[in-house]
Amino acid sequence: MADTITEPTTDTVLEVRNLRSGYGTVPVLNGITFDVRNEIFTILGSNGAGKTTLLATLARLIPVMDGSIHVQGQDVSNMPAYSTARLGVGYVPQESAVFPDLTIMENLSIGAMIGKRSTEERLEEVFDTFPDLRTKTHLRAGNLSGGESRMVACGRALMQDPQLLLLDEPTAGLSPLYVEQFFETIELIHKTRNVAVLLTEQNATKALGIADRVMVLSLGEGSEPLDAGDVTTERLKEAYKL
Repeated sequence: MADTITEPTTDTVLEVRNLRSGYGTVPVLNGITFDVRNEIFTILGSNGAGKTTLLATLARLIPVMDGSIHVQGQDVSNMPAYSTARLGVGYVPQESAVFPDLTIMENLSIGAMIGKRSTEERLEEVFDTFPDLRTKTHLRAGNLSGGESRMVACGRALMQDPQLLLLDEPTAGLSPLYVEQFFETIELIHKTRNVAVLLTEQNATKALGIADRVMVLSLGEGSEPLDAGDVTTERLKEAYKL
């Protein structure tokens, strides 16, 4: 039976309430609550804080132990990943983000399986966002640099015409040139495509430069979300429990 999709009742794209999740019977997240509107919402945190677990749970790749997740008004807490993708959630994991044996074009075409607009129209938008990919579509994704691979993964998610883009550590392991480029691109995607962005980051300085609001994840617990302009060193220390 097809999933029943209801129209959102508010301008909130994502609602997370008292979320607990983890691996097996071991919880990693302990009662996370926050909302994401049409904004760039950044989650900061050190290694092991639960950032990757949180995004994988929101993408419905890890079961919810307790609490709820709503996307555009629809309860997705028990939905499979393909259903949340149909609802407009694009997910770019930190690792294993591309199909290495497929070409760039084949990777992008997988994303086009979701959405109603023509593949050609969406491809043109991806190439406008990532012009370096335009002349390399025949290359195998497994032969790309780290920065190019991240572009393909993000481009594939954009091919789905998402309303919410989940980016897990998008600049991890990239050269400084690609780091600058990716943060600029994230801003561009949000502003020109009207896509809400939720990203996790360790690079607090860069992330705060593009974020509208920020939440710190520490030991599986989330701080109260703050406007990025209100974040001070003292508030960060308090949120990181330093």
